[in-house]
Amino acid sequence: MADTVELLKAKIQEREDHLRESWVKAMEARLVQEELVKCHRYEGVNHLENCRWLVDKYIQMLQENRVKGYKKIEV
Repeated sequence: MADTVELLKAKIQEREDHLRESWVKAMEARLVQEELVKCHRYEGVNHLENCRWLVDKYIQMLQENRVKGYKKIEV
Protein backbone atom coordinates (compact mmCIF):
# COMPACT_ATOMS: atom_id res chain seq x y z
CA MET A 1 0.00 0.00 0.00
CA ALA A 2 2.75 2.45 0.94
CA ASP A 3 4.64 1.61 -2.24
CA THR A 4 1.66 2.43 -4.43
CA VAL A 5 1.15 5.74 -2.63
CA GLU A 6 4.80 6.66 -3.16
CA LEU A 7 4.62 5.63 -6.81
CA LEU A 8 1.48 7.71 -7.32
CA LYS A 9 3.07 10.74 -5.65
CA ALA A 10 6.19 10.34 -7.80
CA LYS A 11 4.10 10.07 -10.98
CA ILE A 12 2.10 13.19 -10.10
CA GLN A 13 5.29 15.10 -9.32
CA GLU A 14 6.79 13.99 -12.64
CA ARG A 15 3.69 15.23 -14.49
CA GLU A 16 3.78 18.58 -12.72
CA ASP A 17 7.46 19.01 -13.58
CA HIS A 18 6.78 18.15 -17.19
CA LEU A 19 3.90 20.62 -17.42
CA ARG A 20 5.98 23.33 -15.76
CA GLU A 21 8.81 22.86 -18.26
CA SER A 22 6.31 22.87 -21.11
CA TRP A 23 4.85 26.18 -19.93
CA VAL A 24 8.32 27.71 -19.56
CA LYS A 25 9.06 26.85 -23.19
CA ALA A 26 5.72 28.31 -24.27
CA MET A 27 6.51 31.56 -22.45
CA GLU A 28 9.93 31.67 -24.14
CA ALA A 29 8.12 31.55 -27.48
CA ARG A 30 5.93 34.43 -26.34
CA LEU A 31 9.02 36.50 -25.52
CA VAL A 32 10.46 35.81 -28.96
CA GLN A 33 7.15 36.90 -30.49
CA GLU A 34 7.28 40.19 -28.59
CA GLU A 35 10.83 40.81 -29.80
CA LEU A 36 9.72 40.01 -33.34
CA VAL A 37 6.95 42.61 -33.13
CA LYS A 38 9.44 45.19 -31.85
CA CYS A 39 11.84 44.36 -34.68
CA HIS A 40 9.10 44.73 -37.30
CA ARG A 41 8.12 48.12 -35.92
CA TYR A 42 11.70 49.36 -35.62
CA GLU A 43 12.96 48.14 -38.99
CA GLY A 44 9.94 49.27 -41.00
CA VAL A 45 10.36 48.54 -44.69
CA ASN A 46 13.49 46.42 -44.20
CA HIS A 47 11.93 44.08 -41.66
CA LEU A 48 11.92 41.15 -44.09
CA GLU A 49 15.71 41.16 -44.27
CA ASN A 50 16.65 42.31 -40.79
CA CYS A 51 14.17 40.29 -38.73
CA ARG A 52 14.38 37.02 -40.65
CA TRP A 53 16.43 35.27 -37.95
CA LEU A 54 13.73 36.06 -35.37
CA VAL A 55 11.02 34.73 -37.69
CA ASP A 56 12.92 31.47 -38.15
CA LYS A 57 13.49 31.13 -34.42
CA TYR A 58 9.84 31.86 -33.65
CA ILE A 59 8.58 29.32 -36.20
CA GLN A 60 10.91 26.68 -34.80
CA MET A 61 9.75 27.41 -31.25
CA LEU A 62 6.08 27.19 -32.27
CA GLN A 63 6.65 23.75 -33.72
CA GLU A 64 8.68 22.36 -30.83
CA ASN A 65 7.42 24.16 -27.71
CA ARG A 66 3.80 23.16 -27.41
CA VAL A 67 2.17 22.74 -24.02
CA LYS A 68 1.58 19.03 -23.59
CA GLY A 69 -0.83 17.90 -20.92
CA TYR A 70 -2.31 14.61 -19.82
CA LYS A 71 -5.70 13.47 -21.01
CA LYS A 72 -6.32 10.92 -18.28
CA ILE A 73 -5.06 10.18 -14.81
CA GLU A 74 -3.83 6.66 -14.23
CA VAL A 75 -4.87 5.46 -10.79
